[in-house]
Amino acid sequence: MKTKIDPEILRAVCTAEKITGSKCYIVGGYIRNRLLGLDSGDFDFVVEGDSLIFAEKVAELLGRKRIIKFPRFKTAKVVYKRKSIEFVSARSEIYTPESRKPIVENASLYNDLSRRDFTVNTLAARVSGIENDEIIDFFNGIKDIKDRILRTPLDPDVTYSEDPLRMMRCIRFASVLNFKIEARSFEAISRNIKRIQIVSVERISDEFFKILSSGNPVRGVYLLYKSNLLKELFPELTDLQGIDIKDGIKHKDTFIHTLKVLYNISKSSEKPQLRLGALMHDIGKAKTKYYRSDQGWTFHGHDEKGAEMFLSIAKRMKWSGQITEYVSKIIRLHHRPISLAKEEVTDSGVRRLLFEGGESVDDLMTLCRADITTANKNKLKKYLENFDQLSTKLIQVEKKDRLRNFKPPVNGDDIMAALDQKEGPEVGRIKKIIVDAILNGDIDNERESAMNLLKSIISEKKV
Repeated sequence: MKTKIDPEILRAVCTAEKITGSKCYIVGGYIRNRLLGLDSGDFDFVVEGDSLIFAEKVAELLGRKRIIKFPRFKTAKVVYKRKSIEFVSARSEIYTPESRKPIVENASLYNDLSRRDFTVNTLAARVSGIENDEIIDFFNGIKDIKDRILRTPLDPDVTYSEDPLRMMRCIRFASVLNFKIEARSFEAISRNIKRIQIVSVERISDEFFKILSSGNPVRGVYLLYKSNLLKELFPELTDLQGIDIKDGIKHKDTFIHTLKVLYNISKSSEKPQLRLGALMHDIGKAKTKYYRSDQGWTFHGHDEKGAEMFLSIAKRMKWSGQITEYVSKIIRLHHRPISLAKEEVTDSGVRRLLFEGGESVDDLMTLCRADITTANKNKLKKYLENFDQLSTKLIQVEKKDRLRNFKPPVNGDDIMAALDQKEGPEVGRIKKIIVDAILNGDIDNERESAMNLLKSIISEKKV
């Protein structure tokens, strides 16, 4: 369904034009999505005049008192019925070589549109003529939408140099809209990758997570790789690239394997954090790769190493504690279900998985299924059968022992009271004994059982 502007917003903007004498144009994503038959979220307007005054008048007409203003960037935002309505004066933006903040100057509508990222986003229409599809198209954006191609309105080196985040946006649009990238525009990304260093990690992350959340995240990550942006942003991933051969024994390209896992997970889950976990799950392999003549290629401890490396990545990218904790746990535990599924599944092993995985257990199992990328049909069938058995066992043990989000039925205060002493190493040691006893199935996950064990431990200490 084609998105239409709320009639009340339309009337307010048209009235503000008459009152202020400024011309107002709706631009960019709204028109692009309308031509593609897609819904649009927010509305962007360019004002030939003072956008701050114009926004104030629109807000007044809509009965909105709060306006978010960015005078330095000649931008103002009004929120109405949960829609963001942004007004900006026709302008030019220029980034100096070392600056993350642009120099903003007044410009004509043509100049304003010319400095936008891609021709498909340069389309504009007078608000009074939008319902009649009276579209202003200086750069053949309509044709590029029909041809499903991304092309910069100016020389791509100029476009990317002015705002290097456009390189990420280019790949994001290719992933979200399934558009091709014009060869010149793509080649220019590789020439300008170092410019991405002047862009804040917050803006980069915003585009990166939109790529991961798209319908085709693998295409986006592969384009990041081919353009060398991935190496600039996440060298931990590009270090996985390549095939190793020693004594005639070959190990698969871990980067290609990672893309396959990301593809599989994207078919099972839309969670961006889980997709991030799939992308990062094997980053520890490059640091732990070792060849032994009696074993072949080994990657001992790559899960722990990968979790440690991810903490550094998350800190570098300023990702939230929630993302950091979730993904590092997924990476650290991603091999545990695989190991369990290869053996006879014991209640003890399942309890520990439930205990350590907590709320992430289901996502962890989804990732482990996605991690099966073998082309051998017999192996694939066997692996999936083993995971089915493990999944069944998880449900059974969880129902019986209630270990998801497990908290010991006795805590440190209970132990200190029983010992009649303050906190110390002995308290932690006893708590671990009780937790291990529950996870091993030696006692029930009940306070009475745990307290009886605590009394027994203390009695033995006194003997």
